Amino acid sequence: MTKGSRFRPDRRTLGRRGLLRIGGGAAALAALSPVLTACSDSGGSGKLRLVGVADQQKPVEELVARYRASRPDAEFATSFAPTDQVQTVLRTQLAGGNAPDVHVLYPGSGSAMSMVELAEAGLLADLSGQPWTKEVPSNFHPAYRHEGKTYLYSAGSSVIGAIHNKKAFARAGVEPPRTWNELLDVCAELKAGGIIPIALGTQTPWVTQLISYALVPNAVYAENPGFDAEMASGKAHFRDSGWADALDKYQELQRRGFFNENPNGTTYEQQTSMVASGRAAMAVQVSAVLANFRQAARNPDDLGMFPFPGGDDAAKLWIPAGIVVGLGISARSRNSAGAKAFVEFLGKQENVDRWARSVAAIPFKRDAATKTDPALDGFLPLIDDSRAVPFMDQSWPNAEVQPAHFAAVQDLLAGKTDVDGALGQMDEAYGKKS
Repeated sequence: MTKGSRFRPDRRTLGRRGLLRIGGGAAALAALSPVLTACSDSGGSGKLRLVGVADQQKPVEELVARYRASRPDAEFATSFAPTDQVQTVLRTQLAGGNAPDVHVLYPGSGSAMSMVELAEAGLLADLSGQPWTKEVPSNFHPAYRHEGKTYLYSAGSSVIGAIHNKKAFARAGVEPPRTWNELLDVCAELKAGGIIPIALGTQTPWVTQLISYALVPNAVYAENPGFDAEMASGKAHFRDSGWADALDKYQELQRRGFFNENPNGTTYEQQTSMVASGRAAMAVQVSAVLANFRQAARNPDDLGMFPFPGGDDAAKLWIPAGIVVGLGISARSRNSAGAKAFVEFLGKQENVDRWARSVAAIPFKRDAATKTDPALDGFLPLIDDSRAVPFMDQSWPNAEVQPAHFAAVQDLLAGKTDVDGALGQMDEAYGKKS
């Protein structure tokens, strides 16, 4: 799942996690900030070279400092840049053998900087011998592992749900819904009270996918956990699957007037402001942006988050929980021992907890001392009951499906296509070669 506000591609281009196809590597290197390109030249200095995306900067810098506190001889050369720049340049450097020792890595498949893509190209070091790898839950193995080997370090999972304004709910006299029909009733009450039920900012393309992703776990995976494998073998398609039910429900919310006017002309930032101010009651969002919503609110405690109900049985609710962007080690690292020692340090429980807490994620492993963001409490039982599905794009075979999904949803909202046509666009993209 792609998210972020720094990069806003045109509606037909790839999102932040999607690859800006590598063809102009030299031009990209020339355009990139000097700090990132300089990092690739420090191989002989003994420093551990680490490149991350801007969203990782806070947890990485904090953990580097903690690592060096116990190992004062360890030296780092770190840099961070927007995802589109990092993906383009790093993929070129990896192929050329001059990549940093430790670098940003995306879970699963679907982009040129994803774990599967780089593992298949022989560009990642195997981390399977590290103790923390034995504690990755089996339902998350596809995000961390390829052909039985672990290549990705990630602190845990972000969830998609409804970030809501508690005061707006209280003004309308409603509580967070637990079923689809309850959701429709709550939205009707909110609308009757002059409050926008759901803020939607699909002018920012990555926002288009979130309601789909919130609804698909119940519509597809609750009944058929093997759907991804069937898609990969050609036995299933987006058309004629539960995806149609999910998009029908997406459209039903629009037909009933539960979104703000002109979602395709509304940005993520405007969506955030509407909920933070109480003008709108909720937004379907990824937990990683909770901090942004809280920052925009007069009182951060006014905001909460609950699982967005896609079915009619609260006891059987499924949710999306995508492994957050993490780190990998270059197979050609000039400081492999130092890189592996640092990642093993990150895998200690207290450090998993620190990283996850900084990005409002749920750690992939927890102990009695683990403290998660209280807003995520309602999601923990579903995670622990294995009713969580990785973000759908983490299993897609290429970087074409996600932007096709963006465009299909925007077209649905604009009345330019129907559900069958939208899913046809996605099936066509799914069939393209990487």
